[in-house]
Order: sequence, then C-alpha cells, then structure tokens
Amino acid sequence: MPRGRYSLHDPHDHTLLAEEHFHCAPGPSGWRYVSQLTTPSGDHAGSVDLALDDIGRSIRLELHAASWQIRGAALDGVTWVRTDPTGTHATEGNVRAHAFTGTSPAFLIATTRLLRLTPSAPATRVRLVAFTDPVLAPRTVDQSWALIAREAHTTDNAPLTVDEYQVTALDTGEQHTVHIAGDVVLAAPGIELEHLETPPSTFD
Repeated sequence: MPRGRYSLHDPHDHTLLAEEHFHCAPGPSGWRYVSQLTTPSGDHAGSVDLALDDIGRSIRLELHAASWQIRGAALDGVTWVRTDPTGTHATEGNVRAHAFTGTSPAFLIATTRLLRLTPSAPATRVRLVAFTDPVLAPRTVDQSWALIAREAHTTDNAPLTVDEYQVTALDTGEQHTVHIAGDVVLAAPGIELEHLETPPSTFD
C-alpha cells in the first residue's frame, strides 16, 4: 500500500498551493485512493476518495474543497452531485464522458487505468469532467493520451517500471508529459512526489 506526500504547485509560476497526504492500494475489485490536503500553512484544505473497478471506471468519487462537496460515479457517462458550503443546495450533473479529473494525482492514475495504453498504440482521445479548485466547478475537457516510453529502473528491491505519457489538450494543443510508476505519479505539471514510504503497487 503506497503511502506518501505530493506537493501541488501552480503549473505556471510554481507557487506551492497545497500538500496531499495519500495512501492507495489495489484490491479484489479494483483500486482505491484516499488523501487529505493541507494548505502551505498546515490548515486542512480538502480530501479525495476515489475508487475504481477492475477495468478503471470510477465507481465512487468523493471530493471536498472549501466546504464544497462532490459525490460522483461512472453512470450513463459520468454523474455527480455538487453540494454548496451551506449544505442547502445540491445540483446534479451528467455528461457523456469517460471519467473524472482534477488537480489530484489520483486522477492521472485513474485515466491510465481506464485507457490501458501500450507503447506501440496510437494516441487515444478521452473526454473527462474536471472539477476545478477552489469550488469544484465542473468543466468538460477533451484530451489525447499516448504512452511514449516504458523503462525499467533498478532499485534496491525489484525493478521499477516507469511509464512516460504525452497528454495533449485538444482545445488548445498544449502538451505535457506525465511519469507514472505503478499507482504513483513521479512527476507531472504542478505535481511533485515529495515522500514515499513504500514502493508503488503493480497492476496485473
């Protein structure tokens, strides 16, 4: 069960926005990721609870940020309920999309689990519903993902396989790379792995 800490930065000016303390693990029915977010001053800033089934679909998502809340799942595309800080108003949304995304590294792992790309495969288009900070506002985005390299690195334990993905935003053409080992993001725009207590899990 990997357990550790990411730092989340503004991808443009590299300002530290939050730290995400996480643990995650594959299970008999899929994969689950749970985290708590803190501000740079140490105050609680939100949480993430994401569960995937064995083919990478989001069977449960719960996000908290600035007293806003999202509960969602892959249902008729993706469906969610967004609740305001007072708890008195809830709005439901549904989009013919493949999955959810957001600032948490969990969503990058979830997208790779859903796509199951191989190094020789062409880029795959995916439609995602992003929940943007700080009020978890939903926004539909189209991306293209390609697995451009897979390398095995020697470690003190078993070899560590690192996948390098190229992600393209289809509305702007902007591209960036994401490096993932098992169920841990090693590097991505705005994301740095600061501490890892146990090695990444491997998927079958």
